[in-house]
Amino acid sequence: MEKTNKLFLWAGLLIGLAVFSLLLNLVFIFNGALGSLTIKTSRVAGATINQDTTTPPSNQPAPSPAPAAPAPAAKQTFNITKSDHVRGDFNAPVTLVEFSDFECPFCERHYPTMKQILSNYKDKVRMVYKHFPLSFHPSAQKAAESSECASEQGKFWEYHDKIFDNQSSGLSLDKFKQWAVDLKLNTKKFNDCLDTGKYAAKVQSDTQEGAQKGVNGTPATFVNGQLVSGAVPYEQFKQIIDSL
Repeated sequence: MEKTNKLFLWAGLLIGLAVFSLLLNLVFIFNGALGSLTIKTSRVAGATINQDTTTPPSNQPAPSPAPAAPAPAAKQTFNITKSDHVRGDFNAPVTLVEFSDFECPFCERHYPTMKQILSNYKDKVRMVYKHFPLSFHPSAQKAAESSECASEQGKFWEYHDKIFDNQSSGLSLDKFKQWAVDLKLNTKKFNDCLDTGKYAAKVQSDTQEGAQKGVNGTPATFVNGQLVSGAVPYEQFKQIIDSL
């Protein structure tokens, strides 16, 4: 009986050791798997952080900022006197100062637009004409001078219209003198004025004023001091004038 009890005791010890060993192995396996999972998770997290905080290579240029919108041209002021060439009511609230070239085809296209404005806004608009002959128009300077010689005899606007009405046929000294005859000017006085360049300096003075005001081409029209460049349609001028 005693021998049997000893056998049971040893058998129980062996079984207990086996169970303990098995449990110990399971703990090691579980801890190893958990550690591997933790390492992988950390690596993934690290990769994510690195990806989010990575900066572009130093040799890669930074994106350029969006260009700023161009500022509108500053309003200009003009001291208009009785010596200026003014068409319309001298005291009109809206002033159109036009810098023009008698040989410029765009100015010729602009000419009827200005006449339409003056016709439709008789009491609201006055037009002031200033010279801006372009150097690549060979007859523009003398055309401007001829209009000043006509102005000396009180017919600037008649001569102004005569030039633009006939611009397409070409400009020349002979034509300038013939148009003086057509308008019944004192031709000797007119021819002497034109041949001696009496008003060359005045024409150049207008041109210099235009350049100082920002004019770099023709036609250039200032509506109450705000520059409108080019031969724009009547509707565009109408919109501007109606807003004033």
